[in-house]
Amino acid sequence: MKHHAAACRFGRRDFFRLATATAVTPIFDARSPRGLDFTLQNSPTSQKYLIETMPGGVALFDYNNDGLLDIFLVNGGRVADPMTRPEAFYREDPRYWNRLFRQNKDGSFTDVTAAAGLQHAGAGNYGMGVAVGDYDNDGHPDLFVTSYGRNILYHNNGDGTFTDVTAKTGVGGGGWSVSAGFFDFNNDGLLDLFVTRYMDWDTRRSKTCGGAWRTYCPPAEFPATTNLLYRNRGDGTFEDVSEKAGITAKRGRALGVAFADYDGDGLTDIFVANDGMEQFLFHNNGNGTFTECGLDAGTALSADGKPLSGMGAVFQDYDNDGLPDVLVTVLPREIYGLYHNDGKGLFTSRSLETGLGALTSGSAGWGAGLEDLDNDGWKDLLVAQSHVLDNVEAIDHSLHYRELPLLALNHNGRFERAASGVAIPLAGRGLAFGDLNNDGWLDAVMTVLGGPPVVLMNRGGSEHWLSVTLRGTKSNRDGFGARVSVAGQTRFATASGSYVSSNDKRLHFGLGSQTAANVQVLWPSGIQQTISNVRADQFLEITEPEQR
Repeated sequence: MKHHAAACRFGRRDFFRLATATAVTPIFDARSPRGLDFTLQNSPTSQKYLIETMPGGVALFDYNNDGLLDIFLVNGGRVADPMTRPEAFYREDPRYWNRLFRQNKDGSFTDVTAAAGLQHAGAGNYGMGVAVGDYDNDGHPDLFVTSYGRNILYHNNGDGTFTDVTAKTGVGGGGWSVSAGFFDFNNDGLLDLFVTRYMDWDTRRSKTCGGAWRTYCPPAEFPATTNLLYRNRGDGTFEDVSEKAGITAKRGRALGVAFADYDGDGLTDIFVANDGMEQFLFHNNGNGTFTECGLDAGTALSADGKPLSGMGAVFQDYDNDGLPDVLVTVLPREIYGLYHNDGKGLFTSRSLETGLGALTSGSAGWGAGLEDLDNDGWKDLLVAQSHVLDNVEAIDHSLHYRELPLLALNHNGRFERAASGVAIPLAGRGLAFGDLNNDGWLDAVMTVLGGPPVVLMNRGGSEHWLSVTLRGTKSNRDGFGARVSVAGQTRFATASGSYVSSNDKRLHFGLGSQTAANVQVLWPSGIQQTISNVRADQFLEITEPEQR
């Protein structure tokens, strides 16, 4: 036990309350761009199958390398009422396809799902989430789609098409997978893959709760399960190292996942948001194994020692002290967990001190991000919100099923509510961030149960910015795991975080009134790089030097 504690601590080296809004003018315009024709089919039934509450993911990535972000949306499927065996979700019907939308130069979108070879989601799969990463370092971003059922890895062929390589690569998994992310846990220059799984459940063993109200059951009614870790062999295949890496030593009810090097030892660690229990923090031991140390580190429970209904997860530095902090979105009657990284592998709950307690105690959060949305140099918070129970208002009049997203602007480490630009409460789930129109101001896309996605276009302003794209040589080509510092801010390179979603891999920094800044990069290989006096308001690509 003492050895584990040491490993954890030390490393090798409503808008519904408009009266309280601090920003009168909304940050975003909520839009439905031309051509983005999609409805998230979660197919709610009287049987209250839990899968109906959980989709769906969204990814912002440039699949064809034309400089414009494209949008991939994960669909659920058709759920029979009741389900029969074998389970089938009618994914061959175009209504239930996942969809890839290519962005055009005028900001409209074209559905290229069939042309890209992505229409075959698998009839036995009910879609959940998506992860993006260039797992074979060929310069083309690949897609990993999670499901209740079988997961799918699509290799990007570089010609606008994808090939299902799941069988070849060995990453199909099984059970109920939710979020996933690519990261390089052993710093060998190859992206590995982590997949969260929610519980040991199927429709045959499903049940309802709530008595006369007939509601979805809480997660504790079903057995916990293990997560998956795949090591990239570098030959186009992956090895399931979940057991020998120590990941299966902990059973949970995992939903969100995020990555960062929290103790500065040069190794990427894993934070997992668990529903209705302690949260997991897997410390990377540097020898191919991980030690789960959430309790020792201080990220497992609320400030008063209670488990959290963890759903979305973010692992970034909210207070500009250079250390990655943890944010977890939860259900009402709890408050979103914000854990400040105090250094030496220890965290302290700061939900109340930062204002999140007052902002979140009555809300349920899913996808989330800490991103500088007003370019003032501080990472703001945007959260997709909605209760799990679609009949919660009949049970508790103080709660709401549909909610407005939460936008909280960061003022020197304290969060204050602002107007997001969304006027109608929605059942928000996935949330991904990226600069869709390349104007230097971050936008976001939110998925909505039973409805179309909401595209949040940033209205912009006069502040300066810098966007950094990493190109690894010795490190993985995406540069995932790098630590990048600009003008007193630090970002940890990743496309993961939020809930079932994948962000633009470009690293965004707001510069306020600064017209130039120095850029420092610590690559996963250990190579350090500094670029001085970089002009603001540009998209900068940084290539990892061949030698130290």
